Amino acid sequence: MKKLEDTGLLVARILMPILFITAGYGKIGAYGATQQYMESMGVPGFMLPLTILLEFGGGLAILFGFLTRTTAFITAIFTVLTALLFHSNFADEMNQMMFMKNLSIAGGFLVLSVVGAGGFSLDALLKKRGLFSGSVSRA
Repeated sequence: MKKLEDTGLLVARILMPILFITAGYGKIGAYGATQQYMESMGVPGFMLPLTILLEFGGGLAILFGFLTRTTAFITAIFTVLTALLFHSNFADEMNQMMFMKNLSIAGGFLVLSVVGAGGFSLDALLKKRGLFSGSVSRA
């Protein structure tokens, strides 16, 4: 049963950060335009490097299962804030869908922050070697 749980968590960690890794990478290439868009929505442009770090770096951390609980929790909060800041125009049906999508993604990250990365992760490897004291999974 443990192998099945670890495999499920691995698949989740592969699927969940795809959007964040590609979005973070895309923001690097379109830095100026992204910064202008953020500012037009009332978000200071100086927040863009932190956004890129969280999306791209945090996405990679989730993918590889590194500091998973903390990264997943921070990403869940970020995703809810993004929904509130950028997708709260409920008169627009697409914004409604994006808002609900963000809430669903945040829910997944909250689950990951509770159960951990599972056995197939850097967290588990580091814990096994005594370099990490964080909890890896529910077990």
